[in-house]
Amino acid sequence: VIPAAGGEDKEGLSMAEGNTLISVDYEIFGKVQGVFFRKHTQAEGKKLGLVGWVQNTDRGTVQGQLQGPISKVRHMQEWLETRGSPKSHIDKANFNNEKVILKLDYSDFQIVK
Repeated sequence: VIPAAGGEDKEGLSMAEGNTLISVDYEIFGKVQGVFFRKHTQAEGKKLGLVGWVQNTDRGTVQGQLQGPISKVRHMQEWLETRGSPKSHIDKANFNNEKVILKLDYSDFQIVK
């Protein structure tokens, strides 16, 4: 079998689908404050070429929004669910309000104080 032009990435998405821009909100539960979670989230997001924001909440969680190509956002979601910062302990990651967008709403990945 010869793969179609453009091929597929490891998620099985066509390259065109992988470049679709999406936006998704997230909230991370566990030991995620006081462990440089926001700084590591910003660094990972920038490394992947994503834009958005991250902030601590009064509930002891970290929340934010990711925007970028769907394949990169999926990678970041997995990172938020399983890795985080070295000293963090993630109990749960909630993702919601996922939608396809035509353009990015942000120009950078910001830490919101």
